[in-house]
Amino acid sequence: MSAESTPGPGIPGDAGTNGARHRGKGKRRKPQRRRKGLMITAWAAAGIVVVGGAGAGYLYFKLNGNLKSVDIDQALGADRPKKADNGSENILVLGSDTRAGGNKKLGGGTDDGSARSDTAMIVHVYKGHKKASVVSIPRDTLIDRPSCTDTKGNEYPARHSVMFNSAYSTGGAACAVKTVESITDLRMDHYLEVDFAGFQKLIDDLGGVEITTTKSIDDPDSHLKLKAGTHTLDGKQALGLVRTRHGVGDGSDLGRIQLQQAFIKALVNQIKDVGVFSNPKKLLDLAETATRTVTADSDLGSVNKLASFANGLKGISPSNMHMITMPVAYDPADPNRVLLQKKKADQIWKALENDRPIPKSATSGSATGEAKGVVTAP
Repeated sequence: MSAESTPGPGIPGDAGTNGARHRGKGKRRKPQRRRKGLMITAWAAAGIVVVGGAGAGYLYFKLNGNLKSVDIDQALGADRPKKADNGSENILVLGSDTRAGGNKKLGGGTDDGSARSDTAMIVHVYKGHKKASVVSIPRDTLIDRPSCTDTKGNEYPARHSVMFNSAYSTGGAACAVKTVESITDLRMDHYLEVDFAGFQKLIDDLGGVEITTTKSIDDPDSHLKLKAGTHTLDGKQALGLVRTRHGVGDGSDLGRIQLQQAFIKALVNQIKDVGVFSNPKKLLDLAETATRTVTADSDLGSVNKLASFANGLKGISPSNMHMITMPVAYDPADPNRVLLQKKKADQIWKALENDRPIPKSATSGSATGEAKGVVTAP
């Protein structure tokens, strides 16, 4: 389905509108066990430091050649929110659900030549890089997409009341970043993207991820079937879990987000026990997969830069990761769509702009998806 034909009845926003915001121009000792990374892409990149540091020149250049990057700054130009000067950083992390190539079998659906942002998270790293807030953006949120230009110079006109994930399928990474900046009035300092096939192989390279389900999950759409209990998920099962929506909660994308957030915490919780740093082959396999899987902005488009960036995030433990979902309400005109609760969301964006904790009032009373607690770390 093309972005311009994406169904979207109803008008986003608290009072029926969600126009683009004004943007400036130009403008105890457990922590040691858990301090291994913010999320799988960043942590895997940190492992590359070991490879490079070992003097393995051929491997280093091979890994460097695997990386893909996009020049977000050139595509977006100067009409953007100003960079923060308080020591914080904002990273837009996307999971791409393209059905092309090796992803078709994993993602299901039809290879129509397009791709969508199946998962979207704003990661705000606070000054000092010891804490982070992660704000998930529901893909089914109806928004006003601003006009945008992709990295090839193609221009796309603004569209009213379309699904959030249509921004990526319309103009790729640059359009997704511009849309997020339009909604939040926050500068995205970096961009990271992981695809279906790469995600599955990363989990397999890690040896799986252990989680506990408090309820049985059976979702034929994501091909996941788990009984209540503790499981070590392989890559295929992990991919099924983060894509599941109909087998748990209220069947919405909001429930899927709650599963994704729980999975990320379970993953980071157990990384130290995977034994990667004591297993050179596993480390090399992981580094090879990570560099083939991750697409980054041009500022992170080399092994050295990505590894240095990831290394700066190692001090963030799961207990210091505050994970929430952007406040939304179900669309009365279409239960499969959600509307941004703008006043509540503005509390989040203002807090992040000032590098402060997100107040509880910002998410109180928002739609949830009813899947919280279904997946936990064992």
